[in-house]
Amino acid sequence: MTQTHESNDKPKPRFGIDPRTGKLMLGSFGMRLPQSRGLRIGIGIALIIFGCLGFLPILGFWMVPLGLLVLSNDLPAVRRWRRRLAVWWARRRQQRQGQTRRDS
Repeated sequence: MTQTHESNDKPKPRFGIDPRTGKLMLGSFGMRLPQSRGLRIGIGIALIIFGCLGFLPILGFWMVPLGLLVLSNDLPAVRRWRRRLAVWWARRRQQRQGQTRRDS
């Protein structure tokens, strides 16, 4: 038996915006974003501003990276920062996995 595999099937991103569904993906958690570009930018800016008030109850510093992630969908400069971070993180993980395999 031969299994057919379509070349269009790409794995879902673990971190970022899934271009097929328009969802914000954080691991296995996905959240729909509004279709309005202005509303997405407003949400991203609001998350960053309220994240800077993380010392207050309910608000938290976790909102800053989430706001940047939302903004990376629409702003090329933020998208480049996110991509650089993702590449750096992947290289770091590869190096660490290589070190642990050599140590074993």
